[in-house]
Amino acid sequence: MRLRGVGRRYGLGGPWVLRGVDLEVPPGSLTRVQGHNGSGKSTLLRLLAGIDAPSAGRITGRPPTAYVPERFPAELPFSALGYLTHLGRIHGLSRAAAARGAGEWLERFGADGYAATPLAELSKGTSQKIAVAQALLAAPGLLVLDEAWTGLDQAARGVLDTAVAERVADGGAVVFVDHDPRRLAGAPDRVLRVAETRLEPVDGTVRPSAAREQDGPGVGPRVRVDAEGRPRAGLPGELAGAVVREYGPAPGSGADGPAGRAVRLTVEVGAADSDGLLRTLLTADPPWHIRAVTAINDTHDTHDTQEPAQGAKEKA
Repeated sequence: MRLRGVGRRYGLGGPWVLRGVDLEVPPGSLTRVQGHNGSGKSTLLRLLAGIDAPSAGRITGRPPTAYVPERFPAELPFSALGYLTHLGRIHGLSRAAAARGAGEWLERFGADGYAATPLAELSKGTSQKIAVAQALLAAPGLLVLDEAWTGLDQAARGVLDTAVAERVADGGAVVFVDHDPRRLAGAPDRVLRVAETRLEPVDGTVRPSAAREQDGPGVGPRVRVDAEGRPRAGLPGELAGAVVREYGPAPGSGADGPAGRAVRLTVEVGAADSDGLLRTLLTADPPWHIRAVTAINDTHDTHDTQEPAQGAKEKA
């Protein structure tokens, strides 16, 4: 998806909220947008989601997109399950697939007990769970989140963290705004700032993978860490600038049980940051099991050496 010279203003002759925005949103990318209140962050997200049309410039290549707005219209005449099923149908799912997916997401967010409750009777927190679930229902190619974590309880925030990682691992793009600077810390490919109608990168926030694409292979030695967590384990709060390569059910972990399947995490990180990453994983609650730490050849992206899991624990 590409934005070229995109601008947005409200009303004829009104002041520009955004102007001259050039941006590419590739598949499998995670982008954070920040800026002060009123800077135009939500306007940018609405343009990305196709809710607003640009006043200038062009947007091309938008994949199937889902959007979680800052405010959820809870007055709609649906039950929670009915609303999600209806949105699933709009997103192209069959009725059966939409109802099944709606039930699954309600369960993941701990809101299955409210399936038959009218939206207008839901608490703010449960309404937010429904707002997030509708966006995840059809596995969109682009997921746009405007303060989507606000109003969620801690468990639901962890579910959303995991869902974001799943979307990116499946090749979807995610763009988000959140007031908490710790949200998905270390995970985004880049952080962008909206300031004075312009969109600009925040210095030092391009991950190693993006740096290699721009500057070639000479970005220093890297290592790949393979870890396994307990069922439904969320991403640790700080990944020390690591690039998440895989995050999802561990292969060969058996059929889903009441607690689900074990979670596999593969990340790449600069060798200088590997100690901090290993320490984060091993001291998480619950701790992650380190399966392997492997040196990576920058030129050919191949494995050079491998450190066994026991050695990784001693190193951390």
